[in-house]
Amino acid sequence: MLRKTICTAALFALFAAPACAQNAAPTSPATPEKPSSPELSACKATAMAALTAREPEIKDIYIDEDGLTVAVAETKVEDTPVTRIIMGEAYLKTDKSDKPRRFLCLLGEKGKVLLTFFTQR
Repeated sequence: MLRKTICTAALFALFAAPACAQNAAPTSPATPEKPSSPELSACKATAMAALTAREPEIKDIYIDEDGLTVAVAETKVEDTPVTRIIMGEAYLKTDKSDKPRRFLCLLGEKGKVLLTFFTQR
């Protein structure tokens, strides 16, 4: 009887181990970052290229994604269609501290960036 119980327990442990391993939480303590939208990535890349051409001390642009307003638009500027308008706060990273700025990006067909604009507060 004891041998039957041990064999049953061993078989149960053998079959239960893979199921437990599949449900185990990842061991990495790092939390995944919230991915930005392709539209926002395009706006940031276009703005970065334009800004660093004028001001090489700008190292990066941080856009507050939680406070963004993304509006779907069906309008035109003359003959150019505008499909999305993104507005929010941004920080231009330089070696000096920076104040928040208002950020505006207009997107056209196929996600093409038409305009990026920063204002100082």
